[in-house]
Amino acid sequence: MSPLKAFAESLRELRRLRSLTVIAMLLALRVVLGMFANATLPIFGNAVKISGAFLPIAVAGAMFGPVPALLIGALGDVISFLLAPTGTYFPGFTISGALTGAIYGFILYKNRITLPRVIIAWALNTLLVETFLAAYWLFLLYSASVGKAYNAWLISRLISQAIKCVPEILIIFGAGRLICAAEKRLA
Repeated sequence: MSPLKAFAESLRELRRLRSLTVIAMLLALRVVLGMFANATLPIFGNAVKISGAFLPIAVAGAMFGPVPALLIGALGDVISFLLAPTGTYFPGFTISGALTGAIYGFILYKNRITLPRVIIAWALNTLLVETFLAAYWLFLLYSASVGKAYNAWLISRLISQAIKCVPEILIIFGAGRLICAAEKRLA
């Protein structure tokens, strides 16, 4: 399916009451997982943050396409900040959340959830958003006070993502298959 067609069809998903209900629940789950289901592990001198906030975004992308997943990614970040602010609001991470939703939506929507497809979606999101863009946001936020160069942030993000790759891919694959199968039975 072309990206333009996927975008248009996913926009139509927002007209259905059932879709809106599930999207709202996924948004609430994204907020809860983003705020409370976090663990920070010190590995190789880096603080690796493990969170389940990616899962509702990926599931929304598979079920409803790029537009709802984009909204869950962006709104989830804003709502999480409003409910439990941790410093000053920075819109860069909201952009990252939206891009994450768009990537998962364009790759997984109206397609069979296969391991190669999940790996491609995860790898694109990881390289573009979670590594390069997140390192840039961290560099912008903290370079003056911490004095870390962009390359240091980039290496830190690469290590973090390498540690999380297998569990995140398997979780997205498993959850995506289960939820899409359940959705077909309910349709």
